[in-house]
Amino acid sequence: MTKEEVFNKVKEIIVDQLDVDADKIKEDTNFKNDLDLDSLDIFEVIDKIEDTYDIEIETDEGMETVGELVDYVIKQTADK
Repeated sequence: MTKEEVFNKVKEIIVDQLDVDADKIKEDTNFKNDLDLDSLDIFEVIDKIEDTYDIEIETDEGMETVGELVDYVIKQTADK
């Protein structure tokens, strides 16, 4: 799966879970600074991504941007 495919799916999950404007979501979008998400919001997104890709996401990885999350998902799915 390509980085673009993963990005689009992660973007779709963020929009669906949190009712965020899709135009605001880019690879360098910061969850807290740009989207004003709190830890519960981020947990909801991560939970849905884990279910979608059947992976475990370590929340202490320090992912702050959408791009970092996308890269992490790609790395985890490549290891399977």
